[in-house]
Amino acid sequence: MDRRPGLSVRLKLTLSYAGFLMLAGALLLVAVGVFLLRQGWWQTNESGAVRVTPGTIFVRDFAPTAAAVMVFLLVFGLLGGWFLAGRMLAPLTHITHATRMATDGSLSHRIRLPGRADEFRELADAFDTMFARLEAHVAEQRRFTANASHELRTPLAISKALLDVARTDPDQDTGELVDRLHAVNARAIDLTEALLLLSRVEQRSFARERVDLSLVAEEATETLLPLAEKHGVALETRGDIAPTSGSPTLLLQLTMNLVQNAIVHNLPEHGNVWVHTGVRPRSVVLTVENTGEHIDPRVLSFLTEPFQRGTERVHTDQAGVGLGLAIVSTIARTHDGTLTLAPRSAGGMRVTVELPVLSPYAGR
Repeated sequence: MDRRPGLSVRLKLTLSYAGFLMLAGALLLVAVGVFLLRQGWWQTNESGAVRVTPGTIFVRDFAPTAAAVMVFLLVFGLLGGWFLAGRMLAPLTHITHATRMATDGSLSHRIRLPGRADEFRELADAFDTMFARLEAHVAEQRRFTANASHELRTPLAISKALLDVARTDPDQDTGELVDRLHAVNARAIDLTEALLLLSRVEQRSFARERVDLSLVAEEATETLLPLAEKHGVALETRGDIAPTSGSPTLLLQLTMNLVQNAIVHNLPEHGNVWVHTGVRPRSVVLTVENTGEHIDPRVLSFLTEPFQRGTERVHTDQAGVGLGLAIVSTIARTHDGTLTLAPRSAGGMRVTVELPVLSPYAGR
């Protein structure tokens, strides 16, 4: 927004200090003048003691002195106010410099204002925290964009290669080509839809409603039961009523992703998936456990990153697009919750989502 130039804050403070000092001095001089006007002074001359009128004393002796004092107060107030305002506003110079560097794209700079805690120190620390979060967010977005571009380029490159082979080999079975192109295209569509969902979730553009996680878990397991039967995995759902607040659609998507991952990344046969909900004093908990191979705990910290997959997950026919747990993590975070991954001692993984509990009287 364009604004007309005005006085600097330092000059405004200087004028304020000087004006306040002049006002205090003027009030003091007025008080003294009033006192003198009410009193009579006796002076001695050649003819003896003569009483001089108060007005004469005020005009002849007090008025010039008062004027000199006011001029001194004005000069002293301006100089002292300018110096004090500069000292007081010095931290703003550091903050302004840091914000200009951030505007130019340098988010790694920090103010780190020295001194004891005061309003300026709190402001500088708030800016440092904001710069750190912005830097991490920008780095995450750049990494996400690069990974998304790579993932989207892969199916396009495969489609181009298949079409090039079909062009040079007219005798190739067109049915096989169509099937392979259909699979590649379906993967690209799934990836694009996952990216769009992730973008919408991060914007928090959803209405909050009362949601019972136990009902969400039952719906998710019923929907994915055919997939579990196909993989020979037994599904078990149990738990208490777990009321929370959020988007029913997104929380169902969260649960579906967790249960689907637990089914797909399981033992080759006779696997198990356990889904249960619970209530804690200040939160509700959704836990999804599955059997499977032993997982290195160091790998778990990377699985919620976009396009990250465990080694054993990449080579399956259900490798997915690498955004399942990333979407789960984002949905949990936008619902003010947490996501925890832990390996099971017998193999497999335990995933816990903890969300704020909804008071039974909320909404009444």
